[in-house]
Amino acid sequence: MILVTGATGNVGRRVVDRLLAAGVGVRALARRPEAAGLPADVEVVRGDLAEPDTLGPALTGVDAVFLIWPFLTAEGAPGVLDAVKAHTGRVVYLSSSRVRDDVDGQADPISALHAGMERVVTGSGAERTFLRADTLASNTLGWAGQIRSTGVVRGPDLPAKPIVDERDVAACAVRVLTEPGHAGATYVLTGPQVLGRADQVHLIGAAIGRDLRFEPVPTADARAQMLADGRPPALVDALLAGADAPPEPALVTTTIETLTRTPPRTFESWARDHAPIFT
Repeated sequence: MILVTGATGNVGRRVVDRLLAAGVGVRALARRPEAAGLPADVEVVRGDLAEPDTLGPALTGVDAVFLIWPFLTAEGAPGVLDAVKAHTGRVVYLSSSRVRDDVDGQADPISALHAGMERVVTGSGAERTFLRADTLASNTLGWAGQIRSTGVVRGPDLPAKPIVDERDVAACAVRVLTEPGHAGATYVLTGPQVLGRADQVHLIGAAIGRDLRFEPVPTADARAQMLADGRPPALVDALLAGADAPPEPALVTTTIETLTRTPPRTFESWARDHAPIFT
């Protein structure tokens, strides 16, 4: 029995589906089980990561936990890991490829959050595996409204990254959740191509048969608009992390193929598969 947190999200739902397909028992943590919309074979249990005292029923009898942390700080994580450790010794944590092991301080809020979470998980004494995923292809779903209405995506021009398909991340998660030999491992998961935002918009346009355009917005203007829209400053800092940083060579790994024995999907294939969302 595997407990999946974030089971209704872009990665978590894929993990749920793949575990079911593999014949593995799946339990999902949800604050509102009645609204989860998960398959009938999933045992949905009420609980909230913000309230560790509510996690006992979800954790009882599970063999491992797939942990997606939904908050902007690791402040409440020790209590959650205490609860996890009291019931099971195995945690697979979805981290970020931005985390650096060779520096004392992380470069941005996202990497600092995930580095802090990794420390909490390690300090709990649980048998842990970290999946450090690069930028998820599903992040571009947030552009769907702009694409449908104007054909122009406006936003800060973040550094090019090896965009990774969330389905490949889920496949790796299921592999390490269901087979031995991954305790203590840290895997960096990337897609096969380094793409900037203009590249991604172009590929979505090719998938839907439209000429789309990416229009860069200065970071300061993007920040001001996000704050004016009511987004919390900590979230804005996280969303814009790295926007003005000097570009660094992007690391492309072969980890997905090593773990799953299947080459990682390209962003082009992701765009084709998700084309109806943008039309």
